[in-house]
Amino acid sequence: AVVLGGSSIMAWKGTSILGRGKRFRKYVDGLKGRTYCSVRELAEAVGKNEKFVRNDLQKLIKMGWFKQGHMDRMGTCLIVSHETYKQYEETQLRLDERQKQESARELEMKEMIQTGNEYIIQIKKSNDAIKGEEISEKISHMQMIVEKIFQRVKEHPEFAPDLHKFMEYYLPTTVKLLDAYEELDKQPVQGENITNGKSEIEKTLDTLNVAFEKLLDSLFEDTAWDVATDISVLHTMLAQEGLTESGMKAKD
Repeated sequence: AVVLGGSSIMAWKGTSILGRGKRFRKYVDGLKGRTYCSVRELAEAVGKNEKFVRNDLQKLIKMGWFKQGHMDRMGTCLIVSHETYKQYEETQLRLDERQKQESARELEMKEMIQTGNEYIIQIKKSNDAIKGEEISEKISHMQMIVEKIFQRVKEHPEFAPDLHKFMEYYLPTTVKLLDAYEELDKQPVQGENITNGKSEIEKTLDTLNVAFEKLLDSLFEDTAWDVATDISVLHTMLAQEGLTESGMKAKD
């Protein structure tokens, strides 16, 4: 019985090794001379599911059947060349770095939008507290421009770096001026100093509104350029086909 049992085990091992050897040859054939191949393609070649083939390949690599064998990070691809694997790793490192940069930019943009919304709330709060129709219109106009600036950046995050000075100086200074105006406006006696101070702030708000309008307009520069280019190409093509008034006259 002991001898029979041992013989059975040896036979099973022999069958297992034989089956692995057959699959190995099919894996090599499946590579078709390439230095890499997807697990899915190899699974189809041996008629097994991907999970089985993935584990099988890892065992073969560990056993040294693939002398330069590697699996990719996700276990979805067999790589049988150190050089190819090195190129794969370098590519992955570049992708990782790019993802880190994109994540950092996305986080920066979210923080910028959040801070911008806080400034908008402060501007609106000052507008509600300050009396006077004329200055209220100026503040409302400013609020609208600032909202559109942040909406544009939200849609096009690549513009975020252009707003550093806007975020770090112009908006904080604007809110500071509005707070000062609100404080002056609350005073029961409006003397010369208070009146002059309010007047200077009102003039500065006009200047800031013009500056913010120009900033907003600059965020559409690329779009305007693309539109102009498309229109120019369109006119050229229409003229070449004789589909414009000038083109028809030339054809006649």
